[in-house]
Amino acid sequence: MEFFQQTYTALRGPTGVQQTPADTITRLSDRLSPSTLLADRRAAVLSLKGLARAHKQLVAAHALQGLLVIIQNDADVDPDIGRAAVETVTVLCDTLDASYTQRDLGLEHTDKLLEDEKTAHKLFALLGDQDYLLRYSACVLLISILQNRPQRVQAYFLTAPTGPATVIALLEGNREIVERGTAMLAALIRQSAEIQKVLAFDGIFEKLFSVITREGGLEGQSVVTDALKCVDTLLRFNISNQSYFRETNLPSLLCSLLFFNPGIQPDQAVPQEFALQFWNEDKATNAGLILEAIGLLLGSKGAGCLRLLPPAAATLLPDIILTPYMPVLDTNGEEWDRLEAATGIDALLELIMHGEYNGQDAARRQKDSVELRATAVGVFEHFVRDDRVKEAIVAGMLPPENAGAPAHSPVTPLLFGLMIPPNSPLDRANVSSVQFAAVLLAHLLRHAPQCKSLAREIVPPPLTPLPGSSTAGGAFFVPADGAAPPAPEPAPKDDTEDGSESLLALLAEHLSLAARETREADRIICAYLTLLTQWLWEDPRAVREFLEAGGLGVLVDQLNQPSEIDVVVPGLCAFLLGVCYEFNREPGEITRATIHPILARLGADVLVGRMNRVREDDRIKVVGPDSWVLPCPTPGPQALDPAFTPIYDGETEIWFDWAFVDFWKANNHTVQRGIVADPDSASSSTAQSGEESILVASLRAVIAKQAAEIEVLQDKLKELAATSRAAAEAAASATSQSTTKLNEERGALEAALTAERTKRAEVEKEQEDLLVLLDELSGKRAKDKQRMKEQGMEVSEDEDSEGEDEEGEEEE
Repeated sequence: MEFFQQTYTALRGPTGVQQTPADTITRLSDRLSPSTLLADRRAAVLSLKGLARAHKQLVAAHALQGLLVIIQNDADVDPDIGRAAVETVTVLCDTLDASYTQRDLGLEHTDKLLEDEKTAHKLFALLGDQDYLLRYSACVLLISILQNRPQRVQAYFLTAPTGPATVIALLEGNREIVERGTAMLAALIRQSAEIQKVLAFDGIFEKLFSVITREGGLEGQSVVTDALKCVDTLLRFNISNQSYFRETNLPSLLCSLLFFNPGIQPDQAVPQEFALQFWNEDKATNAGLILEAIGLLLGSKGAGCLRLLPPAAATLLPDIILTPYMPVLDTNGEEWDRLEAATGIDALLELIMHGEYNGQDAARRQKDSVELRATAVGVFEHFVRDDRVKEAIVAGMLPPENAGAPAHSPVTPLLFGLMIPPNSPLDRANVSSVQFAAVLLAHLLRHAPQCKSLAREIVPPPLTPLPGSSTAGGAFFVPADGAAPPAPEPAPKDDTEDGSESLLALLAEHLSLAARETREADRIICAYLTLLTQWLWEDPRAVREFLEAGGLGVLVDQLNQPSEIDVVVPGLCAFLLGVCYEFNREPGEITRATIHPILARLGADVLVGRMNRVREDDRIKVVGPDSWVLPCPTPGPQALDPAFTPIYDGETEIWFDWAFVDFWKANNHTVQRGIVADPDSASSSTAQSGEESILVASLRAVIAKQAAEIEVLQDKLKELAATSRAAAEAAASATSQSTTKLNEERGALEAALTAERTKRAEVEKEQEDLLVLLDELSGKRAKDKQRMKEQGMEVSEDEDSEGEDEEGEEEE
């Protein structure tokens, strides 16, 4: 009652006089003086808190300074008045969900609060207060001013007397405090490597993972997500924290948080409870953050691998055994079929070729599904970076050595995807499979002359479905509760087929067939063209084989019938024709002299123009290193074609991967210059044949290695020169200092010698004067004695003898 009475009296003022908001706020602000009783100050602060939101400018103008003084002086004594003052200042500094005017006021009030470091230091100290509500209010105010002026608050934090202890202590409170604490921590460490290092060495990682474990790991909700985001911020772009994190025992928790036991060996089956765990949006987000943390630790420069992974972790992909599962249709994910166990690389290729869950929804081309397959392509690209791995995969598609004639290559998922003919009507799932198969083979052949040489020996067998496969499925389906489905009947063999057609000739044939189909086939045509362009580059023997298989006629037909709607296919055909002309250096039926008149008839300027139009197409421009999945239809003239109209909501499409786009940009001008070259001119490329390509590639590797060694030696030379220069400068400086010191000592000695000589001369002169004086005294004494004798005075014998002695001495 006393509180309400005091408040009412303060607001009422003199009886009968109507109070304005300005008068009331002024009267309440006067009660904030330290000379006022604590209870009166508390009542005034509570009243100002109620008026702050409606009269922010007035309250700040009259009371902000007094509120800051209360926070600094009274918060420790009375948590209630401290909490009320902090909450009032929070309202005054708030800039979220406000108009421009109110936002400017919030920034102005924040600047006044941060005019000196006392208030900020006090707020950091209050984070460790015993009162729960006061800690919460201080944390909310710090979040607000960190959002408004982060750099100044971060600078004050580094000089705070309490240090990081109070901030870390927020992660030990109840759920509400932890939620606010992680939000404040995220704002505090953003773009401040120094604060990140300070908190890391004070145990912030351990506290964050304690929160994650306490809140249920992946099953946790927003608290776990915020904590994992803080971990990501602490590790990303901070090599020091990454090194420190590896030295702790926390890396072993990363797999455990994914519900996966790091102790399971690669050749052991994955636990069923791990494979069949259910996922919601929060759980998927948390798992993604954990995987990003693992990627940061594995991908950082000079980091090596986590201790929980073996040193040769990349070699696990062919050896690890996976047991995929697929949901049973119409069971809402409650029933699952177990698929046949497969190695990691086989499962990866199945995912790329057919999509998730054995290609159940591959025809829908949903964004998540296509991006998953594109990401899997990135994993495959990193896996085959070593040329030996590439050669091993391509060699696995060659016919057996002792199979006899005609020998065919074994059907692998990758080869099967390249063998699918573009028959009408086109199957949407098969179109995607062909596109991804072309991308995978391009990764194997690009800049790999030995792989290109091996690929020319691939002889695909007559097309029959893989055992257990369907139009949208792979070869690994085995129901868990039943036997494997029976193998399909083999297709009847055509007697006209000799079965000796190479893969390159088969691709040329499929390119010709796809050119006769609907616009949907443009995706397949682009896939074939991009693959052939990268295969034929710097491989004259492959160029000769492609041309002799009818590839020249297919390209010329496409260039003679250009589409005004879609400019990509004619541009790619012009580019591939230029590649064939540039690298057609092997003798054969079709030579450069044969192609040159065709180029002249088509027009070099026309061909260059078509290639340039491809460069301006959105399907090339939008592709980036991280994503090459585009919305369907991609904006452009082709989007007006009904054939490209999406069938499903959220449908996406792929045209080119980033590796091809980079290849196109690097070599487009080389091809354009080669088109106008004379048939007898030398190639602008360095390689003329497969063997020469291998030699050039090895020489380039040697040159690159030597260049790196030269660069290292130059750096060492610069360091030695700098060291020698510094040593010479130091020696010169030391010599100069020594000479100066010796000169000073010499000058001092000369001065001392001169002084000694002067003193000695003075002493000698004094001695001479004394001798003269003594002689005069002796002569006078002798005269005095003689005079005394003459006058009859007595002279002692001693004096007489002394006088005689003196006379004798004088005579002598």
